[in-house]
Amino acid sequence: MSEQHADPEDPQVTDGTERQWREAAAREDLVLLDGFHALKHALRFGADVRIAVADEPDAVRDLAHELAPDVAADVARLVRRAPLKALLGGGRVHPTGVAALAVRPSRAEGLARLAALPRTAPVVVLDNPRNLGNVGAVVRLAAGFGATGVVTRGDLDPWHPNVVRAGAGLHYATTVDRVDLDTLPPGPLYALDPEGEDIRALTLPDDALLAFGSERHGISPELRARADHLVSLPMRPQVSSYNLATSVAMALFHWGGPRQDPTEAPV
Repeated sequence: MSEQHADPEDPQVTDGTERQWREAAAREDLVLLDGFHALKHALRFGADVRIAVADEPDAVRDLAHELAPDVAADVARLVRRAPLKALLGGGRVHPTGVAALAVRPSRAEGLARLAALPRTAPVVVLDNPRNLGNVGAVVRLAAGFGATGVVTRGDLDPWHPNVVRAGAGLHYATTVDRVDLDTLPPGPLYALDPEGEDIRALTLPDDALLAFGSERHGISPELRARADHLVSLPMRPQVSSYNLATSVAMALFHWGGPRQDPTEAPV
């Protein structure tokens, strides 16, 4: 007997996909990847993606072949037809028309990576951040610069779906977690503060913790007291602050960033 393949247009296949998605979405260990770029990056950096859905799977497969041929086979295998807007609770659908669910990385393994010495790149510390989009942008920056990780203090969840969306799935390219003052990773703490030494006069070590406060309140008193160095960014008089992600980018750029292998093509 010849092998039979399910027809993606079959309503029963769609119903089965919807049921599988809803069961998976109820699990606390799975993360929503909203949009093609989040799915692409998660796959590139080893995420265990359990299901991907789209209104038009063929369009998503075509997009993968065009923009990310390195993961196109994985996208083609995963993506299934389902009513995306309904599965996302009626919320805004990403323009690329696809969403996925992936296993959140092991927290114990992530904390072990943050604690391991020597480090080859700093850890970014966000002190009581408030804006989900800004935190996602910082994760994206940290991944691009090859930072060891991003840790937050406070009540904001750095794995909130809106943070993952803003980070374009690059949570899987670095280590992201929430810590307390007593559980900060080891290393000298450089806190960004207007009263600190000009960053241009310093060399930031690879094992540094680079701490950034909120735009409104800056570094908290308790983290400021814990700092080994106070560091300031160059800023024109009467300009009150930079955006959080901009500040992180300036500091990581000053640190130095990844060294591109001349034989390796960027993707």
